[in-house]
Amino acid sequence: MTTERTLYSFRRCPYAMRGRLALVVSENPCALREVKLSDKPQAMLDASPKGTVPVLVLADGTVIDESIEVMRWALSRNDPEGWLERDDPELIAENDGPFKHALDHYKYPNRYDDCDPLPHRERGLEFLQKLDGRIAQGGQLCGEKRGLSDVAIFPFIRQFANHDRDWFDGLDLPHVHKWLAGHLESPLFKTVMQREKPWKPGDAPIAMAL
Repeated sequence: MTTERTLYSFRRCPYAMRGRLALVVSENPCALREVKLSDKPQAMLDASPKGTVPVLVLADGTVIDESIEVMRWALSRNDPEGWLERDDPELIAENDGPFKHALDHYKYPNRYDDCDPLPHRERGLEFLQKLDGRIAQGGQLCGEKRGLSDVAIFPFIRQFANHDRDWFDGLDLPHVHKWLAGHLESPLFKTVMQREKPWKPGDAPIAMAL
Protein backbone atom coordinates (compact mmCIF):
# COMPACT_ATOMS: atom_id res chain seq x y z
CA MET A 1 0.00 0.00 0.00
CA THR A 2 1.25 3.44 -0.93
CA THR A 3 0.03 6.46 0.99
CA GLU A 4 1.18 10.00 1.50
CA ARG A 5 0.25 10.16 5.18
CA THR A 6 0.97 8.30 8.39
CA LEU A 7 -1.27 8.41 11.46
CA TYR A 8 -0.02 7.39 14.88
CA SER A 9 -3.02 6.46 16.96
CA PHE A 10 -4.26 4.54 19.99
CA ARG A 11 -7.57 2.78 19.52
CA ARG A 12 -9.20 3.69 22.85
CA CYS A 13 -7.98 7.29 23.14
CA PRO A 14 -10.84 9.76 22.60
CA TYR A 15 -8.49 12.30 21.03
CA ALA A 16 -7.29 9.72 18.54
CA MET A 17 -10.87 8.61 17.89
CA ARG A 18 -11.93 12.10 16.83
CA GLY A 19 -8.99 12.35 14.45
CA ARG A 20 -9.73 8.96 12.87
CA LEU A 21 -13.43 9.80 12.53
CA ALA A 22 -12.66 12.95 10.55
CA LEU A 23 -10.03 11.27 8.39
CA VAL A 24 -12.40 8.43 7.49
CA VAL A 25 -15.47 10.56 6.78
CA SER A 26 -13.36 12.89 4.63
CA GLU A 27 -11.87 9.90 2.76
CA ASN A 28 -8.26 10.89 3.44
CA PRO A 29 -6.23 7.67 3.29
CA CYS A 30 -3.51 7.10 5.87
CA ALA A 31 -1.13 4.41 6.93
CA LEU A 32 -2.29 3.56 10.44
CA ARG A 33 0.30 2.92 13.14
CA GLU A 34 -1.30 1.73 16.36
CA VAL A 35 0.75 2.85 19.37
CA LYS A 36 1.33 1.18 22.71
CA LEU A 37 1.38 4.17 25.05
CA SER A 38 3.73 2.49 27.51
CA ASP A 39 6.24 1.86 24.71
CA LYS A 40 5.90 4.69 22.22
CA PRO A 41 7.81 4.21 18.97
CA GLN A 42 10.79 6.47 18.45
CA ALA A 43 9.52 7.47 15.01
CA MET A 44 6.43 9.00 16.61
CA LEU A 45 8.48 10.78 19.26
CA ASP A 46 10.80 12.13 16.58
CA ALA A 47 7.78 13.57 14.77
CA SER A 48 6.09 14.88 17.93
CA PRO A 49 8.22 14.92 21.10
CA LYS A 50 5.21 15.59 23.34
CA GLY A 51 4.29 11.93 22.84
CA THR A 52 0.50 12.15 22.63
CA VAL A 53 -1.83 10.81 19.97
CA PRO A 54 -3.00 11.42 17.34
CA VAL A 55 0.05 12.40 15.30
CA LEU A 56 -0.52 12.89 11.58
CA VAL A 57 2.60 13.09 9.42
CA LEU A 58 2.03 14.44 5.92
CA ALA A 59 4.01 13.59 2.79
CA ASP A 60 6.06 16.79 3.03
CA GLY A 61 6.99 16.07 6.64
CA THR A 62 4.44 18.45 8.15
CA VAL A 63 3.26 17.17 11.53
CA ILE A 64 -0.22 17.79 12.94
CA ASP A 65 -0.37 16.62 16.54
CA GLU A 66 -3.50 18.26 17.93
CA SER A 67 -6.66 16.23 17.43
CA ILE A 68 -8.90 19.17 16.52
CA GLU A 69 -6.32 20.36 14.01
CA VAL A 70 -6.24 16.87 12.47
CA MET A 71 -10.02 17.10 12.11
CA ARG A 72 -9.94 20.56 10.58
CA TRP A 73 -7.14 19.63 8.18
CA ALA A 74 -9.03 16.56 6.97
CA LEU A 75 -12.35 18.36 6.61
CA SER A 76 -10.77 21.32 4.84
CA ARG A 77 -9.78 18.89 2.09
CA ASN A 78 -13.12 17.13 1.87
CA ASP A 79 -16.22 17.64 4.01
CA PRO A 80 -18.97 15.51 2.44
CA GLU A 81 -21.36 15.81 5.41
CA GLY A 82 -20.72 19.49 6.09
CA TRP A 83 -19.24 18.93 9.55
CA LEU A 84 -17.49 22.30 9.53
CA GLU A 85 -20.89 23.98 9.25
CA ARG A 86 -21.85 22.48 12.62
CA ASP A 87 -18.92 23.53 14.74
CA ASP A 88 -19.10 25.17 18.17
CA PRO A 89 -15.53 25.98 19.25
CA GLU A 90 -16.63 27.20 22.69
CA LEU A 91 -18.48 23.97 23.45
CA ILE A 92 -15.52 21.89 22.28
CA ALA A 93 -13.21 23.99 24.46
CA GLU A 94 -15.48 23.35 27.45
CA ASN A 95 -15.32 19.64 26.71
CA ASP A 96 -11.54 19.66 26.33
CA GLY A 97 -11.02 21.85 29.40
CA PRO A 98 -13.36 21.67 32.41
CA PHE A 99 -15.14 18.48 31.41
CA LYS A 100 -11.93 16.60 30.60
CA HIS A 101 -10.51 17.75 33.95
CA ALA A 102 -13.58 16.36 35.72
CA LEU A 103 -13.44 13.16 33.69
CA ASP A 104 -9.80 12.49 34.53
CA HIS A 105 -10.31 13.11 38.26
CA TYR A 106 -13.45 10.96 38.26
CA LYS A 107 -11.87 8.06 36.37
CA TYR A 108 -8.33 8.21 37.76
CA PRO A 109 -8.62 9.71 41.28
CA ASN A 110 -5.46 7.99 42.52
CA ARG A 111 -3.40 10.06 40.10
CA TYR A 112 -4.29 13.22 41.97
CA ASP A 113 -4.00 14.53 45.52
CA ASP A 114 -7.78 14.82 45.68
CA CYS A 115 -8.85 11.18 45.72
CA ASP A 116 -12.62 11.69 46.05
CA PRO A 117 -14.03 11.17 42.54
CA LEU A 118 -17.66 12.01 43.30
CA PRO A 119 -17.43 15.84 43.23
CA HIS A 120 -15.74 15.54 39.85
CA ARG A 121 -18.45 13.19 38.64
CA GLU A 122 -21.02 15.81 39.61
CA ARG A 123 -19.14 18.49 37.68
CA GLY A 124 -19.09 16.19 34.68
CA LEU A 125 -22.81 15.65 35.08
CA GLU A 126 -23.39 19.39 34.81
CA PHE A 127 -21.82 19.33 31.35
CA LEU A 128 -23.94 16.34 30.36
CA GLN A 129 -27.06 18.23 31.41
CA LYS A 130 -25.99 21.13 29.23
CA LEU A 131 -25.52 18.77 26.30
CA ASP A 132 -28.92 17.19 26.92
CA GLY A 133 -30.58 20.57 26.53
CA ARG A 134 -28.68 21.26 23.31
CA ILE A 135 -29.48 17.88 21.81
CA ALA A 136 -33.17 18.22 22.70
CA GLN A 137 -33.47 21.02 20.16
CA GLY A 138 -32.57 19.04 17.06
CA GLY A 139 -31.11 15.65 17.89
CA GLN A 140 -27.46 16.71 17.59
CA LEU A 141 -25.41 19.44 19.23
CA CYS A 142 -25.71 21.91 16.36
CA GLY A 143 -28.92 20.94 14.63
CA GLU A 144 -30.39 17.82 13.11
CA LYS A 145 -27.22 16.35 11.55
CA ARG A 146 -23.97 15.25 13.10
CA GLY A 147 -21.16 17.72 12.79
CA LEU A 148 -17.70 18.53 14.06
CA SER A 149 -18.94 19.35 17.56
CA ASP A 150 -20.72 16.01 17.99
CA VAL A 151 -17.80 13.99 16.72
CA ALA A 152 -15.24 15.95 18.74
CA ILE A 153 -17.21 15.46 21.97
CA PHE A 154 -18.93 12.07 21.97
CA PRO A 155 -15.74 9.99 22.41
CA PHE A 156 -15.21 11.73 25.76
CA ILE A 157 -18.83 11.17 26.81
CA ARG A 158 -18.34 7.50 25.92
CA GLN A 159 -15.35 7.35 28.26
CA PHE A 160 -17.27 9.08 31.05
CA ALA A 161 -20.25 6.75 30.61
CA ASN A 162 -18.21 3.57 30.56
CA HIS A 163 -16.56 4.23 33.91
CA ASP A 164 -19.81 3.39 35.74
CA ARG A 165 -22.32 2.33 33.12
CA ASP A 166 -25.11 1.47 35.55
CA TRP A 167 -24.94 4.93 37.12
CA PHE A 168 -24.79 6.63 33.72
CA ASP A 169 -27.70 4.62 32.30
CA GLY A 170 -29.81 5.62 35.30
CA LEU A 171 -29.40 9.34 34.70
CA ASP A 172 -32.33 11.43 33.52
CA LEU A 173 -30.59 12.42 30.29
CA PRO A 174 -32.80 10.94 27.55
CA HIS A 175 -31.37 13.02 24.74
CA VAL A 176 -27.73 12.35 25.66
CA HIS A 177 -28.44 8.62 25.94
CA LYS A 178 -30.04 8.46 22.49
CA TRP A 179 -27.39 10.71 20.94
CA LEU A 180 -24.47 8.74 22.36
CA ALA A 181 -25.98 5.40 21.38
CA GLY A 182 -26.53 6.63 17.85
CA HIS A 183 -22.90 7.64 17.45
CA LEU A 184 -21.57 4.43 19.00
CA GLU A 185 -23.76 2.29 16.77
CA SER A 186 -22.92 4.18 13.59
CA PRO A 187 -21.03 2.44 10.78
CA LEU A 188 -18.49 5.28 10.92
CA PHE A 189 -17.59 4.61 14.55
CA LYS A 190 -17.39 0.87 14.00
CA THR A 191 -15.06 1.48 11.06
CA VAL A 192 -12.58 3.60 13.04
CA MET A 193 -12.47 1.08 15.89
CA GLN A 194 -10.61 -1.51 13.82
CA ARG A 195 -8.22 -3.55 15.95
CA GLU A 196 -4.55 -3.61 15.05
CA LYS A 197 -1.39 -4.76 16.80
CA PRO A 198 1.05 -2.09 17.97
CA TRP A 199 3.25 -0.95 15.12
CA LYS A 200 6.96 -1.77 15.02
CA PRO A 201 9.59 -0.52 12.54
CA GLY A 202 9.63 -2.79 9.53
CA ASP A 203 5.96 -3.75 9.77
CA ALA A 204 4.00 -3.72 6.54
CA PRO A 205 1.81 -0.61 6.20
CA ILE A 206 -1.78 -0.99 7.33
CA ALA A 207 -4.44 1.06 5.63
CA MET A 208 -6.92 2.85 7.85
CA ALA A 209 -10.31 1.61 6.72
CA LEU A 210 -12.36 4.09 4.71
